[in-house]
Amino acid sequence: MTAYAELRAQLETLTTEAFRPELAEIDRLSTLDIARTMNAEDATVPAAVAAQLPRIADAIDAIAARMARGGRLVYAGAGTAGRMGVLDASECPPTFNTDPADVVGLIAGGPSAMVKAVEGAEDSEELAAEDLTALALTAEDTVVGVSASGRTPYAIGAVEFARTRGALTVGLSCNAGSPLAAAADHGIEVVVGPELLTGSTRLKAGTAQKLVLNLISTITMIRLGKTYGNLMVDMRSSNEKLRARARRIVALATGAPDEEIEAALTATGGEVKNAILVVLGGVGGERAAELLAASQGHLRAALAETHARTRRPR
Repeated sequence: MTAYAELRAQLETLTTEAFRPELAEIDRLSTLDIARTMNAEDATVPAAVAAQLPRIADAIDAIAARMARGGRLVYAGAGTAGRMGVLDASECPPTFNTDPADVVGLIAGGPSAMVKAVEGAEDSEELAAEDLTALALTAEDTVVGVSASGRTPYAIGAVEFARTRGALTVGLSCNAGSPLAAAADHGIEVVVGPELLTGSTRLKAGTAQKLVLNLISTITMIRLGKTYGNLMVDMRSSNEKLRARARRIVALATGAPDEEIEAALTATGGEVKNAILVVLGGVGGERAAELLAASQGHLRAALAETHARTRRPR
């Protein structure tokens, strides 16, 4: 059997590649009917994600534990899957004030592959190993291989290389029994079924990947103390809209008047989390920074310390 014939035989076994004869004449439907059909297909994705929530939660707890010790979160994928990882990683610094090096998105073929396919890049396990070597991967890091098919060599290569370095590994795919999930410490298989357009995994599979990566990054950041309740207290105020949002977050967290909020933000150099601690903990800006450093950035723990101090006998 030729390599092409072998690959074709593999693809024919994948749920994500299955042909749906009932949609063979979808191009003859009205635009509204096609839209309704697509929308109905998309509505099935959250249930597929829900079926994997226990596995996702286990992976998140393991990721957060490593990141709390200074580890990094690295996504690795090709095509749509790679783009989803790069997108999720790029949104962490403005949302959670993380260092860009803390959450990294690798796409087969490099940054140019975000907008233009790089021929053959996804077929190279060696390229994945090279990309991770360039990051100086350590045992405290986590690598999440992302692939709709679950057979993409780049994603599998990333996971297999990461395991040789002692890193935590997660394999996210949209087919059951995938080689990617089998290669990882935590296998997550969100089976969304055949696509509306045969093999177009930018559709339901892409949506599923986005939902799972949202869960991974957001809940990990919650576990790392990057939020206070459902408020983004570590957000970076890099423009006027975000500066206004920062003031609103301090107001929602504290109920303080505008004058007190402005004074707290001034005392803390515009740091939202610190400003909340100044208001609610009754401490100065410098002391707020010390308390947050001691609590590894967890605002509730820092607040508990200020309250404990007020109750201690003198």
